[in-house]
Amino acid sequence: MGYKKIEEKVAIKDKLTLTIPEVAEYTNIGINKLQELCHSKDRNLFVLECGGKTLIKRKAFEKYIEDTVYI
Repeated sequence: MGYKKIEEKVAIKDKLTLTIPEVAEYTNIGINKLQELCHSKDRNLFVLECGGKTLIKRKAFEKYIEDTVYI
């Protein structure tokens, strides 16, 4: 007995981690800038590497943005 794939989409506000395109949509920050941030010295505050995929911890990234005045 296997699991059925759930076709319902989870709202961004309910996700724990987001992909870079999702973060771009959520924050209105461009994908290139987000990729740059994911390779910055502050990346350990909000980046999660999972099987070669870069995910961004939503709450940690929101805090990073709140505490930052220039990116």
